[in-house]
Amino acid sequence: MTIIRGATTVEADDAQEISGAVKEMLDEIFARNALRKEEVDGFLFSLTADLHSRHPAKAARECGYDFAPLFACTEPETEGGLARCIRVMLFTERPAGTRAAHVYLRGAKILRRDISEIYNIALDGPAGSGKSTVAERLAEDYHILHLDTGAMYRACALGALRRGIDPRDGGAVGEMLKDLRLEIRYEGGRQHTLLDGEDVSEAIRKNEVSAAASDISAHPAVREKMVEMQRKIASDMSCVLDGRDIGSVVLPGARFKFFLTADPRVRALRRQKELEARGEKVDFEVLLREIRARDKQDSEREISPLKRAEDAVSVDTSGLGIEEVVAKIKSLIQSKI
Repeated sequence: MTIIRGATTVEADDAQEISGAVKEMLDEIFARNALRKEEVDGFLFSLTADLHSRHPAKAARECGYDFAPLFACTEPETEGGLARCIRVMLFTERPAGTRAAHVYLRGAKILRRDISEIYNIALDGPAGSGKSTVAERLAEDYHILHLDTGAMYRACALGALRRGIDPRDGGAVGEMLKDLRLEIRYEGGRQHTLLDGEDVSEAIRKNEVSAAASDISAHPAVREKMVEMQRKIASDMSCVLDGRDIGSVVLPGARFKFFLTADPRVRALRRQKELEARGEKVDFEVLLREIRARDKQDSEREISPLKRAEDAVSVDTSGLGIEEVVAKIKSLIQSKI
């Protein structure tokens, strides 16, 4: 069983307004979760003691949500609590652990700003610190986009190849950028990359595109264009971005910034296990040297150097598993809401 939560508020203790707020909240819960009537076992409402004009269970019945048992109770008065608030829990037949999109509307948004307002999470750190995996998990848990910035560079490279442009030709690439139609959409819990109106999410994974992306990303004009687009996307929807300078350059205004670190030896060991799981034999000391060399290169590179934002929270992942890192970051996010 999965429980989906919702909350909303009304301006006044008015029967019509309560009915409208309840319908708005339930309609939004069903839409965001693609719920079917037969999946719902019951509704449990609660309302603050300052609401008397209309029972939320009655309001739900009147607007068509009468296909499952409805229960309601009045909350005890709490000093400093949210006034004129209606909460609901939906009990569904979906398996336990199924991702649920909780809904907080109107004045109730302050209860869960992390899921009711547009916000961005910036994750920076050296290679092997776990930032990409953590970013994916945070995006899943918060039902927001994990912006795959690499896909944007790949799409740019694909655009060049389709136009017969050499990805190494900075001048020609710069001209192409003026007319490049690149769009990112978040649908069905995943990112879709569109080029000239076509979904190229699969096409950009081909080897020739990967090679071209490496060349095209070296041009400052491309970097500038992609950062501009990333900022636009982040202003339109909540998302998680990971990289080297997300918090310091790409999204300096991000609400939540973290810099993930880990001892080089720990990162080398992680990389060794990853490669050995693929059947590749590797030397630990060689990997360690490569990690240290990559750290130096990323910190000193002219374009997009690895940098910790001054207001980013450092999280050392050396002795932590992914679940522990995710839990720690979510706790830190919640403490700032």
